[in-house]
Amino acid sequence: MSNISDIRSKLKDNALFVEFTALEFGELIDLLDQVSVKDGDVVVKQDEPGDCMYIVVDGEVRVVHHRGQRDIALATLRSGDFFGEIALVDSGPRSADVIAQGNAMLLKITQASISALAGVYPTAAFKFLIAIGRSLVSRLRTSNQRYVDSLLFPVEGKD
Repeated sequence: MSNISDIRSKLKDNALFVEFTALEFGELIDLLDQVSVKDGDVVVKQDEPGDCMYIVVDGEVRVVHHRGQRDIALATLRSGDFFGEIALVDSGPRSADVIAQGNAMLLKITQASISALAGVYPTAAFKFLIAIGRSLVSRLRTSNQRYVDSLLFPVEGKD
């Protein structure tokens, strides 16, 4: 596993923490669990309830959605990327599998860790949730644009 100073140096400029003071950032990192995964390990499983999010510290994971007999690769996430953030707000089913691609080290963020941070540094918890919100809005805008583009510029050969 990585040591805390390695984790801090890798994530200090991450969009989720850009507004944190050094003290707030250190406190949050200390509250999080390190999770080591091996190649092929399923970190989260599609359709299972979510209860946490993860940040990729080292390595890669791939996001795969299953529909019928098809597997649709949605993304490859690397150091600094995160996934599962909706589970901090809604414990509904996961929308895809996330599978380790090689060995990886992740940080697990639970509602309890955010609540603990809020107890000590309420402003930091607020900053974190706002950063998550900005990320979700950005992803929604991108999805909306793709949807509109698919309506305006359909793929040739498909009706």
